[in-house]
Amino acid sequence: MQDPNTSTTISEALLKTYNNFIDQLPGIGIGILIIILGTLIATWIGRFATKRISARTHDPLMSRFLGKAIKFTFVSIAIMLALKAAGLGGIATGILTAAGASAVVLGFAFKDIGENFIAGIILAFSRPYDVNDTVDIDGNFGKIKSLEFRYTKLKTFDGKDVYIPNSDVLTKPVTNFTEDGFFRWDFIIGIAYEDNITGAKQIILDALKKEENVIEDEEHENFVIEDKLDTSTVNLKVYFWVDTTDFRRMALITKGLVVKSVKEALEEGGYYLPADIQEIKLYGGETDFPVRLEDLSKSKQDKSKKSN
Repeated sequence: MQDPNTSTTISEALLKTYNNFIDQLPGIGIGILIIILGTLIATWIGRFATKRISARTHDPLMSRFLGKAIKFTFVSIAIMLALKAAGLGGIATGILTAAGASAVVLGFAFKDIGENFIAGIILAFSRPYDVNDTVDIDGNFGKIKSLEFRYTKLKTFDGKDVYIPNSDVLTKPVTNFTEDGFFRWDFIIGIAYEDNITGAKQIILDALKKEENVIEDEEHENFVIEDKLDTSTVNLKVYFWVDTTDFRRMALITKGLVVKSVKEALEEGGYYLPADIQEIKLYGGETDFPVRLEDLSKSKQDKSKKSN
């Protein structure tokens, strides 16, 4: 049989809990309101900071990163204030105390996350790239799209999204193809041994000057050198500068146009661009090599009869 005193104690405890909850409802409501308003205000402050920093530094990558960091900080403050307003100050204090006490443990447990976060802060202020720069990071070639707290987002030219840890970006070599806006292409073209090399080089340089997207000034000089005496050709190596603001498309198109115009200019100038010549040598006692010449006209007639 149930003890009446026990039932009374449970009822009193439930009633007390209910009354405490009712008493705290206004505080809980204020806490929820603080979180909502705090999030909205933090978002607005983050966007405002992003615009102001971008206007002052003309650096969208750093401004976005710092804007997100400021927003995250204000949201955290709003949550702490909301807990205190709801009468849960002990929980807020406990969270801060636990965060401090477990900092060392979390530091070891989330070592990579911490490294990437700190690396992200360093990259936000001093880094080897900007948004839409064409870079090569540890073999990943493409355009920089964003800098997040833990990773750098890169878009490859074949459409892949690559997320590279910030610590790797900070510690591994980064090749930037568009930082100063110039890139030097080169390619090899072969002329016949009997052709005049000096004349060929002049024709190539004239062809480069006719391409409007090829850059040449005091700092960026285009030139042609003798590269190699190959089996069938004298190879000339052509060096020329292009604008890399749009490396993905325009720089590649310019290279194709230059190769085309150089080839056509040499052919118009009477230069022969031979393919590899295969030489057959006879060793031992052979004095000749049996070769049968087929009548091509007869062969075509036979093929025509078979098709009919």
